[in-house]
Amino acid sequence: MNTENLLPIALDAVVLDCKDVAALSDFYIRLLGWKRNYDEGEEWADISSPIGNVKIAFQHNEDYVPPVWPEEPNAPQQMAHLDFTVKNGEHMEQAVQHAISCGAVKAKTQYGEDKWTTMIDPAGHPFCFVIWP
Repeated sequence: MNTENLLPIALDAVVLDCKDVAALSDFYIRLLGWKRNYDEGEEWADISSPIGNVKIAFQHNEDYVPPVWPEEPNAPQQMAHLDFTVKNGEHMEQAVQHAISCGAVKAKTQYGEDKWTTMIDPAGHPFCFVIWP
């Protein structure tokens, strides 16, 4: 790969729209054990992984409407979702129960056949726990 012509661009954060920035960022702090990196009150916050190499940001959007999952015609669609790795199948139920204790719900419809579990965060964003070989 020729690195001479690469633009100086790097991913800064994945940003989730929501109505309540504090509530959603607090949910992900509890879920992941990460730390608040930046807080701009009701408008914006971000959290980062313990070593700071991954960041999730939360942006206030008063018109935010949660996606419908699984998708349905003429309903708000998810634009993206987050996947979190679970070490192995033995830890899947522990991860699911932890997420529920933090405020998530397990999606009623599941497609993962024990390879992933779809959860819904308090703002309605789907996220998955996945087991990779």
